[in-house]
Amino acid sequence: MIRLRGLVLAMVMCISISLLAQSPQSAVAPKPPAAPVAEKSSEAIPPSSPHVLEKADLEAFFDGIVPLQLERSDVAGATVLVMKDGRELLKKGYGFVDVAKKKPVDPETSIFRLASISKLFTWISAMQLVEQGKLDLDTDVNKYLDFQIVPAFGKPITLRNLMTHTGGFEEEIRDVLITDPKKATPLREFLIRNQPHRIFPPGEVPAYSNYGVGLGGYIVQRVSREPFEKYVDEHIFQPLGMKHSSFNQPLAEGLSPFASDGYRSNTEKPAIGFEIFSPAPAGGVSSTASDMGRFAQALLNGGEWEGHRILKTESLQAMWTKQFVASDALPPMCMGFYQTWRNGLHFIGHDGDLIAFHSTFLLEPKEKLVLFVSYNSAGSASKSRPEIVTAFADRYYPYAEKTEVQKVSPDELNAIAGTFMSTRRFESTRLKLGNLIGQSDAAVDKDGVLKLEDFKDLRGHVRRWKAVGKDLWQEENEQRRMFAIRDSSGKIVRIAVGFPGVQFERVPWYENSQSVFPALGCSMVIVLLVVVATLLRLGRRVFLSKRPALKEQAGTVWLTMGPRLSASAWTVLVVGTAVLMSRLANETVLPTHAVDKYFVMMNGVTGAAIFLSIFAIVAGLRIWRRSEIRVISKVKFSLVAAACLFLTWFSVHWHVIGPAHRF
Repeated sequence: MIRLRGLVLAMVMCISISLLAQSPQSAVAPKPPAAPVAEKSSEAIPPSSPHVLEKADLEAFFDGIVPLQLERSDVAGATVLVMKDGRELLKKGYGFVDVAKKKPVDPETSIFRLASISKLFTWISAMQLVEQGKLDLDTDVNKYLDFQIVPAFGKPITLRNLMTHTGGFEEEIRDVLITDPKKATPLREFLIRNQPHRIFPPGEVPAYSNYGVGLGGYIVQRVSREPFEKYVDEHIFQPLGMKHSSFNQPLAEGLSPFASDGYRSNTEKPAIGFEIFSPAPAGGVSSTASDMGRFAQALLNGGEWEGHRILKTESLQAMWTKQFVASDALPPMCMGFYQTWRNGLHFIGHDGDLIAFHSTFLLEPKEKLVLFVSYNSAGSASKSRPEIVTAFADRYYPYAEKTEVQKVSPDELNAIAGTFMSTRRFESTRLKLGNLIGQSDAAVDKDGVLKLEDFKDLRGHVRRWKAVGKDLWQEENEQRRMFAIRDSSGKIVRIAVGFPGVQFERVPWYENSQSVFPALGCSMVIVLLVVVATLLRLGRRVFLSKRPALKEQAGTVWLTMGPRLSASAWTVLVVGTAVLMSRLANETVLPTHAVDKYFVMMNGVTGAAIFLSIFAIVAGLRIWRRSEIRVISKVKFSLVAAACLFLTWFSVHWHVIGPAHRF
């Protein structure tokens, strides 16, 4: 559920701007070949002296960085937990859970919404049923459902696929977030109503999917014959003594007084309200720093805490075993968990994002280390967590990084050049347009430095990457890596990055924004000029009717009714879409089915524009048969016809027209 708010805003911006002008082992991708023998240059980054990981130093560290983050990003509050070897080194709250009442964060009882960290509880629940022989990780999930996943690619989806985000589902956000409990949708109904299309064969390409985890949660509910929320409470929360944790949305009366408010990027505005996430198994959990410490201790202790076992040690180890990775040089996806690497530490855990709440839950099994941080305001979304993790690792586990820069041929270096988009994307829905601005251009300069324009550091600077092996790149003076994946013909088709839940796929030429936007802009200028010229002519007739008409040159023909009406319809579509998108941009939560009626209206206008475009295209072809017409007039008709033809293709291909309920 990574950065959903940013995701929908990207969709909103794209639709309005584009129309106006302009992250099972058998499925592991092939391992990279051994790096070629070549001349190397080494850049050694000397480590600083490590600080002692103890309470006094930790408190000084977090007291220095967290209040600064809250002020810098206008965040109301945060809750922090650090544990080592079963000992609680720091558990502290910063700021407020209620700004208006100045109610401080209490790490013991203040309940924060943890979003995608929910997935860990969902998959542990599923593994409990695997232990009981009620579920099989490699069986078609349709066996456990009372509705069917639509067949695709001739291969069934398994629980292992769902746990590794390799089910192949596209993204959908309709009804994912609401704040009115009366509009909440039961889990089964949500999954049936919002089943996404499959865009990749299962087990081959990671495409982070909340829907896939929702399926897993519903399977737990079906097989256990208990409501999902009740199952997790009875089989995880209660055994571990997690008294302030729940999947209920909103929280039950006994817990609601402890819930932190969630805030926008400006905490002076009222709180957002309780964000109800669907499907709940993918993002519905609420908890405290104290409770997450209990959960962490059970995981680090092989699935048991204070005599209460939630999972067998061998089951937990299976969940922490590498399942899917493009290269051994990158952090892998495990079952439900994924790894994050820094300074030789191999954290395993999960992040979580709603609109207001942004959290991270990381364990380091070898070090018996726990790091949990959660913020309650939207302003923390982009920088706060990576800043904390990086600074924490650098302070307490400094690392001498040695980068081996390979001398690779220019042809090998430039093979990665091109335009890429995320595998987590909208493909068949109304929000496919978002793919246009979600693209990133990769280019290698004369010094062999790779840049991807949208891959930026915390300062907003574009990251610089150097080759450290065949198809393996590492950020200059940093530790992040990416790996280029080739198809059977040797062409680079995708890029794997540090987050194993997504990859970046090469964009086909006809969807490349560098080609689409100029063509779209030219087409819109043409139809707008037609509308302006039509209005000017109409105005001249109305207001200057008594003056002599301007004499037209011989052989000059003004546009016929078809091209003019078509141009007008396209202009109305642009204005209407811009108004709709500006309205959606001001919404607190993501679009719901309440938006369907606007997409129905958009379908009507787009359909009319496409129909009228037929006349414009016919006129643009027929005009060339008339020898008495001047070439400039023929070109004018042809330009309008070409613009209408492109806009028709654009509307159909990018789903400006299509099912109103799919987004």
